[in-house]
Amino acid sequence: RESQQAEQLVGRLEARLDALEKLQADVMQNTELEPWLKKHELASIAQLWQKLQIEAGWDVALESVLRERLSALEVPSLEAAIRLATDAPPARLALYQKPGALPVPAFTQSSNLKPLLSLVRCSDPDLKGLLAIWLANIYVVEGMDEALVKRAQLPEGARFVVKQGHLLDAFGLYFYAADSEQAGMLARQQEIENLQREIRAERLISEQHSSTLQQAELQYQQSSQAMVPARQRVSEITRFLHAHQLAYSQLKQQIEQAEHLQQRLKTDLEELALQNEELAARIEELSLELESNQELLEQKREAYADLNSQLESTNADMREIRQRAQEIERENRDIEYEQRSLRARAEELKRNQNLSQQQSEQAKNELENLEGELFVIDEQSTQAALQDLLEERKDKEEALAAKRLELEAIEQRLREQDEQRMQLEMSIEPRRQEITQLQLDEQAARLVAEQFSEQLNRQEVDREDIARFLSENQDLAKITEASAQADWLQTEAQRITRAIERLGSVNLAALEELEESQQRKAFLDAQQADLQEAMDTLEEAIRNIDRETRQLLHETFELVNGHFGELFPRLFGGGQAKLVMTGEEILDAGVQVMAQPPGKRNSTIHLLSGGEKALTATALVFALFKLNPAPFCLLDEVDAPLDDANTERYANLVNSMSDQTQFLFISHNKIAMQMAKQLIGVTMQEQGVSRIVAVDIEAAVQMMEAS
Repeated sequence: RESQQAEQLVGRLEARLDALEKLQADVMQNTELEPWLKKHELASIAQLWQKLQIEAGWDVALESVLRERLSALEVPSLEAAIRLATDAPPARLALYQKPGALPVPAFTQSSNLKPLLSLVRCSDPDLKGLLAIWLANIYVVEGMDEALVKRAQLPEGARFVVKQGHLLDAFGLYFYAADSEQAGMLARQQEIENLQREIRAERLISEQHSSTLQQAELQYQQSSQAMVPARQRVSEITRFLHAHQLAYSQLKQQIEQAEHLQQRLKTDLEELALQNEELAARIEELSLELESNQELLEQKREAYADLNSQLESTNADMREIRQRAQEIERENRDIEYEQRSLRARAEELKRNQNLSQQQSEQAKNELENLEGELFVIDEQSTQAALQDLLEERKDKEEALAAKRLELEAIEQRLREQDEQRMQLEMSIEPRRQEITQLQLDEQAARLVAEQFSEQLNRQEVDREDIARFLSENQDLAKITEASAQADWLQTEAQRITRAIERLGSVNLAALEELEESQQRKAFLDAQQADLQEAMDTLEEAIRNIDRETRQLLHETFELVNGHFGELFPRLFGGGQAKLVMTGEEILDAGVQVMAQPPGKRNSTIHLLSGGEKALTATALVFALFKLNPAPFCLLDEVDAPLDDANTERYANLVNSMSDQTQFLFISHNKIAMQMAKQLIGVTMQEQGVSRIVAVDIEAAVQMMEAS
């Protein structure tokens, strides 16, 4: 690639050199003077500027001072040149004679000023003397401001000249402007010489690159042959490396899991250490409490016997109360059974009453019917039937009255049973409360006994010794402490009983459950703190990502928009285009393409033609591509919908971008093919079989020129 770049650079330099040499030759060949110079045999004489070398940047100043003398021709003597006046040249022409042995007049020089002659180099001493005459009293300065400041230092008749060619003396300012095509010959000549030196250097570098490339190709061929076993070895090593990488990944994952487990165990150990410290403090507190409880133990031992006796009496009372409660329950069940029987009897009576009422209504209806038939029945038979009916009605009314009396009696008995039941329930309620209180007392006494028993077990006290001690010292205790301890024990027992009643059912495993709950709470608090810290970290990371994303997206959008606005006019030959966000939030906003080709007032790409849309899309793709140019770019028939003018601009754009990127493009357009440095044809002579045809551009150009 370096060799190719060197060859391309040499080609560009040679093209620049050819253009400059052609321009220089065209300037030197004055069409008006050429016949006259050939007629007087002056055409082969070199012009004055060809014998001079000027310091870079001061060629225009020298041209401004010498003007037509810069293209002057040398003659042996001015006497012979004067005879040419009879046949004067058709254009301006200057001739000069070297001073030779003639004395060069002396000029006043200023030590503080730099003469123009010091910037001119000439190998001919006689010609240098002539230049000393022509350039006498001409001094150089960098700018007009400096010339105005140093104007007072100028000798009489002297002038300042700047790089732009402008002249300044004590009383005048003379602006320079090129008045012929010969202006800039010195600069062109210097550039030609520099290009020639650069071309020679680049050719030498290109030859070195070619030699290096040939050696590299030879070494590549040798290395390729030697690389066959190496590639096989590399393939084996790659498989081996892949297997080890997989094993390494698995091992790394296991290590991470182990580290995570280790961290969790470390956290658990720290929590256990903290709990251990708390337990140690708690043990110390319990030790102090144990010491204080030791003093109370003796007192509790004495109360223990009394509580046992109270417990036995309470148990006896409880048994009696239970028996009485069972009897009351049986009586209550009997009363309830009798009530149910009475209710059933009452319901039956109500049904009978309803039936009697229905029968009475039916009898009334029959009576009314019979009364309606009195007009057609014999009076005697009617009286007999009526008497029967009246007797039947009387019997039914008597039966109904008896039933009503029986119903009232049953209702009265039912009311009495209800009152009796209510009285029994009212009498049972105090007994129930008494039973409940006795059960609570029993539970309290049992709990106190269990607590004393637990304390005795913790203190590892022998119960038989306590019983023996109590039996031996019972009389002494009654005599010495009965009066002092009786009231206190009774009060303490009542206080403990009330406290136990307020507590309700006591869970003996509550302390262990409390400890487990505290441990669980500490663990959950630690997890909650870790989760909160992780959430804070994630939220901060999200905010940073959003901020960086917004900044990067904004910068990228501005870059793409700038490239798009630059490439669009190049592809369309004018116009303007830009990208516009459709929302205020850049992370959620869309992008709208605004394009206005030259001569149109369209605002969106939806109003463009197919070719204009394709060209706009190409400009946008190239704008994105310029963000991070790749080493090569593949274009597949991008120029298909374009006309010749747009295709030419597209080809020029691709050609200008080919300095940084190598383009491979597929095209059927002859204009696009003209910009290619190398052509590869693809043909399909047989159905389904593609073949590649190489095209030598240089050979094609030579054939075209030969034809």
